[in-house]
Amino acid sequence: MAEVLAEGTRGTITELRHFGDIVVCNSSGELLYTVGDPEFVTFFRSTQKPLMGINLFLSGAAKRWHFTQKEYAIMCSSHYGMPIHQEVIMGLLDKIGITLYDLKTGKPYSFYPSYREKQLKENQEMKQYNSDCSGKHIAFIAECIALNYPMEGYDSPEHPIQKDILKLISDITRIPERDIVVGNDGCGVPVHAVPIKNMAMAYARFTTPENLPKEYRDGAKIIAESMCNEPDMIAAPGDFCTELLRVTKGKFIGKLGANGLFLVGVRGRDMGIAVKIEDGDVFTALYPVVMSTLDQLGLLSDEEKSALKDFSETPLLSDHGTVVGNVRPVFKLRRP
Repeated sequence: MAEVLAEGTRGTITELRHFGDIVVCNSSGELLYTVGDPEFVTFFRSTQKPLMGINLFLSGAAKRWHFTQKEYAIMCSSHYGMPIHQEVIMGLLDKIGITLYDLKTGKPYSFYPSYREKQLKENQEMKQYNSDCSGKHIAFIAECIALNYPMEGYDSPEHPIQKDILKLISDITRIPERDIVVGNDGCGVPVHAVPIKNMAMAYARFTTPENLPKEYRDGAKIIAESMCNEPDMIAAPGDFCTELLRVTKGKFIGKLGANGLFLVGVRGRDMGIAVKIEDGDVFTALYPVVMSTLDQLGLLSDEEKSALKDFSETPLLSDHGTVVGNVRPVFKLRRP
């Protein structure tokens, strides 16, 4: 059962509680620490993008187009759709020989409230490159071209590229394909649900690639290096995903998933972490809970904690911009 991971206080009163689950495990699936329910089943959402990036290598797309680290990073990202991201997306389209109109992403405003507000104030025209999932969609199409699959319908669960992705997710999570729940993600493509303990194990394997099937190892290494070396492509400067990678200089792979999921792989330590806020919160409780998890595991130096201190708790503001309370973590990791 979920447990209280974070509380919000206003004055001296606890006004809200965020319930959720945390799992820390190794690439064998051995539980190292837990809070709540390690068997909680949820969708990967965008946390599966780095894992899916391995298919760029399995399909032959990586060999055909010789992608740069920025390009690998943005194909595994949930970027803000800022000009720095638009430039890389447009370059990828040109390299592969496709157009914006081939992407089945839609043309949404940014997932991130602060940047969405800027887009609305400036009355920006939204295009497919504004989608935080546009890089992932380009990866699917590149893989289709490399494998001589039809581009049409690449967003359908019945398309061969999505069947390849399902096999990949099954292999990494060690969940049989028949037991993986397939849903429809926000950007319109299939997304997969498994227990969060298997998500944590998948990230442990991804960041300790010698524990992956041999044909997956080189791709996992290159994707991880690209994400760490190009953190601005993963979200945006100032965002938790980007700053965690930047500040810790290659120590972690960390990725946000919509509706309150965050996965971390500790590179070279055979450790994966899954944090799920069950009410779906992202911008209030999730990041402080992730920070506290990393801190309790002794994975952050004093310098890193100082650089990331703004993510350790979330201030609650009045309409006048004054701090009237905060949301902070209240859990303790336990050995099973």
